[in-house]
Formats: sequence, C-alpha cells, structure tokens
Amino acid sequence: MTSLPKRIQITEVGPRDGLQNQAKLIPTNKKIELIDALSLTGLRSIEVTAFVHPKWIPQLSDADEVFAGIKRNENVKYSALVPNERGWSRALAAGIDEVGVLAAATETFSMRNTNTSIKGSMERIQPITRHAASCGIDVRGYISCVIECPYENKTDLMVVRLIAEQMLDMGISTIVLGETVGVAVPSDIRKLYDVLDGVLSPEESVLHLHNTHGHALECANEAMLCGVVQFDTSCGGLGGCPYAPGAEGNLATEDLVSFANKEGIETGIDFDSLASASRLIEQELDCNLKSTAYRAFQDAQTRPSE
Repeated sequence: MTSLPKRIQITEVGPRDGLQNQAKLIPTNKKIELIDALSLTGLRSIEVTAFVHPKWIPQLSDADEVFAGIKRNENVKYSALVPNERGWSRALAAGIDEVGVLAAATETFSMRNTNTSIKGSMERIQPITRHAASCGIDVRGYISCVIECPYENKTDLMVVRLIAEQMLDMGISTIVLGETVGVAVPSDIRKLYDVLDGVLSPEESVLHLHNTHGHALECANEAMLCGVVQFDTSCGGLGGCPYAPGAEGNLATEDLVSFANKEGIETGIDFDSLASASRLIEQELDCNLKSTAYRAFQDAQTRPSE
C-alpha cells in the first residue's frame, strides 16, 4: 500500500494503559467519569482497565467497581486486560465485551511483566482464549516489545512472528503489536510488517505505539502506508509501563485524530469531545498532558480574545 487509508479504527487505552503507571491513585468515580466521557466521543472501542492483583498494579485495583459503574454506550465495545485465569473470571463476571491477553517477544520482559516465560505465557493464554470463545467474547492478543526490549535491546522479529502465528492458531481474533518502549522509527515499522508477511497482514493487525522518542505519529503514518488501519491510542498521551523503565506515554488519541482530520481520514471521533474528556483527567492528575494537538486546543481555548 502506498497511500493513506480512507478510514482508521482507534481503540482508546487511556483508562488502562494511561493510568496504570501514574504515581497518583485516581479515585474510582473519576475513572468512571473519564470512561463515560470517552464513550460519547464517537470512539467504538475502549479498554477500561485490567483485572490484575492490586499488589502488582495498585492503580487498577478497582477494576470490578469501575466496570460496574460505567454507563455503557451500545455503540462502544468495552474491553479489559487479564494476566491469568483468575483475572479472566473477574472480567467475565464484570460483563466485558472483549478480553485482552498478553505475551512478550523477549524472555526477560515476559518474566518481569507476567512472571513466566514466553512459553509459559502462551500456555496461560490458551484456556482463557478457549473459554472466551465458548462465551462469544472476542480476544485481543497483545505482543509486547515488538521492536525493542528495555532489558534485551533489539527484539528478534522472528519471535514476534512465531507468537503471532501461535495466537492466531489459538483462535485469537485480534493481534495487537505493542511498541512498548517507544523508540521505533518508521523504518522499524516497515521491517516489522515485512517479517510478519504471510502470517499477519497489516490491515488485520492493531499497532500500539508509545512516544518516548517522539516518533509515534511518524510511525503511525508509516504503518498506514503499509496498510495498517487499527491503532491503540491514549487520551492526552497518557501512558507508560511499570515494567518498561523509561517508556513514556502512548501515542495520543488527539494527535492521531488531528493527523487523520488533516489528511481526510475518517475516524468517527469528535475532537472537541475527546479533548473535553482528556481535560477531566488532566485536572485530576494536576499536570499538563503531553499531546501536541490537545495542548494546542487548550491553548486556543484559554487565549485572551483580541
């Protein structure tokens, strides 16, 4: 593909990936307020939380309460990440629309993030995937560190290919390629999809970008030229991973929507409503969100009239 797509699909991961690495614990009612606001922006997919042990990620210890409290929009798919069968049981009881399962492309990150090897994580995923299918619930299979690992440096792309192949063989409907460290440049994205050729096509994948070195939007543009039409983003550019030291926030939803609007690419998302939702969490965190498009929008709103 040599031209940009006519439409892209965005999954908002701010309530989970955006908040899991924050120093400040966000009150449950504020998380619910954020998700309800995001549900009215035109987004069709929101990752609400992760059902994890509070010892490991205390910021998401209220997953059950958050899911119980949100006002569901019938046009929105609400998902959650689960690390194991215990988390899956909680997620199922909460009434999720889609479940996310996790593997990593390097052994060290796998041990740090999921406390097991790559092989062990795949064995852990299988019964969850099987049970989800029997319940009619879609599965997102995350592969972390597809470009680089914070512990092992460059990732072996053949390992990414093998994990993707195994996930597809399990019946996982959606493969999410996580650029966890946020150091990729556009050429890395093209190499990734070249290696995945014959196993996972660009249009069937989801690209999850972080913005540590400021190249996430450039990488998204390159990915679209490769044929990618599905992306994970985070409101305001929130994000980071507790197990990836130095990794900055995700590609900001506002930045991708703004880029799409300028290029005539449809997203179905109302930018003003999106920025208003991000403002809610910015006020709660008492910090300036990093999204370039969001900051420009806020500056324009507060600029004195001449």
